[in-house]
Amino acid sequence: MAFISIRMRRVSKLPGFILLAALAALPVTSPASGTCSRTVYLTFDTGNMAQAENIARILNQEQVKATFFLANEKTFRDDHALDPAWRDYWRARVSEGHAFGNHTFRHVYLKRDLPDGRLLAAINNGPEVKFDEHGFCAELKKVDETFYGLTGQNLSGLWRAPGGRTTQSAIRWAANCGYPVHVHWDEAGFIGDELPSEKFPNDKLLKQALDRIKPGTVTMMHLGIWSRREPLAPVLAPLIQGLKARGYCFAPLAIAQR
Repeated sequence: MAFISIRMRRVSKLPGFILLAALAALPVTSPASGTCSRTVYLTFDTGNMAQAENIARILNQEQVKATFFLANEKTFRDDHALDPAWRDYWRARVSEGHAFGNHTFRHVYLKRDLPDGRLLAAINNGPEVKFDEHGFCAELKKVDETFYGLTGQNLSGLWRAPGGRTTQSAIRWAANCGYPVHVHWDEAGFIGDELPSEKFPNDKLLKQALDRIKPGTVTMMHLGIWSRREPLAPVLAPLIQGLKARGYCFAPLAIAQR
């Protein structure tokens, strides 16, 4: 599977999902299948990591590369996703050729720009915090520094705000801090692991995804999520296989290495 490398210019006022249109138009060359113009981009946010090993196993089994957006979230093991205990997990994903973006260190939900020039946010939807540009950059850089300490590799210049919620200041500050591209997900790519299992069982979400995904779609799932009783990870293999049967291929998102 080819690794897409896109060099994006620094942005200041462009919308948070600027990457999508560019990616949708790019073919991906695969040694196995020649030129593929029906590409899907699988992305995963850290979440509680309960399905991290299952998802890694499925991606490896299907020979699919994905993009991981990393935050130091609390995991099902009562530690955190970027603790040293997860070193081997992340090193293995690096060696497999996946891509890695920033999801803010404390999983910070961005609320709004303030009249005094600061940014109002909430740590994991909890305590509020106010950032200036320096503080917001430090929040992002801490993810990169921690990931480098675990794996010896820096993150790419991609980032995703928790919940996909950005502000004009956050987009501008992130670009100035080395993260010029904010990656949202397509509506068709919302697989639904945040939805209640009782109303949205796996078979329903799988059918919906296969019906809605189109060439260039950026999907979004988590490596485990607290709010769902039925893990959605078992949907991943039939989703990938179903898309392959329809002529789709997969690639990680990437821009020039920071």
